[in-house]
Amino acid sequence: MIQGTGAHIRANGIRQHYLHFSGDRPAAVIVPGIVSPAILWSHVGEWLCAEHDCYVLDVRGRGLGEAGPHLDYGVDACAQDVVSFIQARGLHQPIVLGHSMGGRIALRAAAQTPGVFGGLVLIDPPTSGPGRRPYPVPKARTVDLLRAAHRGEALEAIQRSKAAPWPEDLQRLRAEWLSTCDERAVHVAYDDFHNQDIFADLAKTKEPVSLLCAGDGGVVSDDDIAKMKQLRSDLHAVRLPGVGHQMQAENFDAFKQALAGILSRHR
Repeated sequence: MIQGTGAHIRANGIRQHYLHFSGDRPAAVIVPGIVSPAILWSHVGEWLCAEHDCYVLDVRGRGLGEAGPHLDYGVDACAQDVVSFIQARGLHQPIVLGHSMGGRIALRAAAQTPGVFGGLVLIDPPTSGPGRRPYPVPKARTVDLLRAAHRGEALEAIQRSKAAPWPEDLQRLRAEWLSTCDERAVHVAYDDFHNQDIFADLAKTKEPVSLLCAGDGGVVSDDDIAKMKQLRSDLHAVRLPGVGHQMQAENFDAFKQALAGILSRHR
């Protein structure tokens, strides 16, 4: 097993934490979702470093990155964090993979700072926004799980959940690290899901974009994909049947196969 190296760097005026899975190929940067510290993507980094020099970020307010009442947790600040991290590390046009909230962050970064990314892979990004259907994962469910973690009851709450089960090792890792997430960051992210327009960001991007959608969960509908292709006719979209929003945990083998095919198009 390849172990990632954890480190901190000051970028965009804050202390950013990341895991590095060293490889000789072009760089890839993973931006996780709303309550996913970087360590929950370590199994992906271990696999991905065979083909890429892989970095997994702790989004501000999660994991070992900077958090607190002084921070702006909005999508613009998070997007600038990603750009500043890439620049501070001296990475040349990495492929950026964003899962869920991380997809929204990565897309905003690409729209605002063209030329920094070599390509984008959006993994089941929320398509909610002004005048659109809400994000199907209720905020109350996410907040309840986080509050259980802050009480020291994360594992019990996860085991009671009706969501698709994770492998036991990832389930226990999630329970251990959930309490590092700032609840305020969750509220801000949900507000952004419904107040910010992902399609406007997509229309502004110039980099190659691929989309990997879960077959279950309803985060990205077929109509959403059709609208995205109206904005970006070159969009490559793949739907992974039989798995939910947390596909990288629920069925890692299927996720790897789908993602490998997508990444082969970005070389």
